[in-house]
Amino acid sequence: MQEAIQKLRNKGVVLRAVLIFIVSYALFLIVWIQVKDFYGTAVTVTASKLLTLVKDVSYEGVTRAGDAIEVTFSPLRRRDMLVNIPVNISSYTFNAPLTFSLMAALWLFIRKKGKAYSEALLILLGVHLLYVFSLESEMLRETLIQQGVDKQSTLRLVFSQFLWSFTDNMVIRFEPFLIGFYMFIRFGG
Repeated sequence: MQEAIQKLRNKGVVLRAVLIFIVSYALFLIVWIQVKDFYGTAVTVTASKLLTLVKDVSYEGVTRAGDAIEVTFSPLRRRDMLVNIPVNISSYTFNAPLTFSLMAALWLFIRKKGKAYSEALLILLGVHLLYVFSLESEMLRETLIQQGVDKQSTLRLVFSQFLWSFTDNMVIRFEPFLIGFYMFIRFGG
């Protein structure tokens, strides 16, 4: 009898989690459409400025064009040259409402909620920064080599292409599930 009651309780918790997921997805989608451009601009500008710490370029600014942001860099060796890198905000933020909904659905199963959700949001921000950073790094590398400003290095080529490919094809696509898995494994009760 106790087992039957426990199974019903477990089903109730799972059903509530599913309901939280569905309702929160609709809400997060509506909110995300409103804030996506502001968030995307902040992430792109931050990643672009971080890129100048490892590349021989200076950050010149950004221009908004619909869902894309065009970031302008100038190589330190050729200050007269400008390189524009288009960054599509939706290409790395499309999973955000799903990620937030999974996080909301896990509310019933998570201990240390403040720490769990703050870490999850930092991971999400880190993934988005990595996406923009690796995209710009790869596009800058290609452009600077084509223009004769930079030399082709096999080690940098392999690292840059691997980082960009891995981030674009794996990390950004599985971001909601990676964050949900992390939260459940680290803080699940």
